[in-house]
Formats: sequence, C-alpha cells, structure tokens
Amino acid sequence: MPLQVGNIVEGVVTNIADFGAFVRLPEGKIGLIHVSEVAEHYVEDIKQYLKKNDKIKVKIISIDNRGKVSLSLRQAGTKLNKSTRPLEIDWEAEKRGRGGSLSFEDRLSKFLKDSDERQQDLKKKMAFNRNGRF
Repeated sequence: MPLQVGNIVEGVVTNIADFGAFVRLPEGKIGLIHVSEVAEHYVEDIKQYLKKNDKIKVKIISIDNRGKVSLSLRQAGTKLNKSTRPLEIDWEAEKRGRGGSLSFEDRLSKFLKDSDERQQDLKKKMAFNRNGRF
C-alpha cells in the first residue's frame, strides 16, 4: 500500500533526536515526527514519551517533492503518557566522554546532585502554579 497523506499507519521508532523521532514505515520508508507533533501539550524531552523500537500508529501529514515524510502522533489520536521508567544511561558513553576518569562514587554523587536539582525545580514550579500563576 503506497504512503498517502492522511493515512494512519503503524511504524517502529528507529532513532530519537532532540527535535523529533524517526520512524520506519511500511515499505521501509523513514518518516519524522517533529517534537511538536508528539502530544497536545508542550514536550520538553521526547525521550520521556518514546524510545527506540517502540511500535506506534502515526498519521502521515505531508510528503514533499523529495519524498520526505512528516508524521504526527497527536493527529493520529495516539495518546502517550510521560514515561515513569528511569532514564536509560549509556555508561560507556560516560566513560568515553570523560576518558573513564569518574569512579562509581563520583557518578553516584553527580546523579544525586542532578536529582536534587530536578526536585527543587519541580517544587518551584508546583509552588508557582499553586499561587495561581502559569
């Protein structure tokens, strides 16, 4: 079945970037879901909604004259919830990026510091929202 604008098809996420996710469609074609087409609300980190090898239903919203396929999850009616799974850490990338100089204790310390900062940011946002401001 040829790909046509408006069709809803099933695909598999092959790669994720900050700006969106690449999806392998039927016939082996690759399309892009821009981060703005993932959900009805603002998505700060697409990796909290999608991961590599996820099977998803997407709507084809455009195909340009070069064959570039633009996709949408939200227009397909696919509802994704923010994942509650822990972030996946590529420990080998951590080693390569820092020459392997961080010990386990250093990594744990960095993780705890980052976690505390995130919790403080969340508490500030919640307090800000409780005061009737958005």
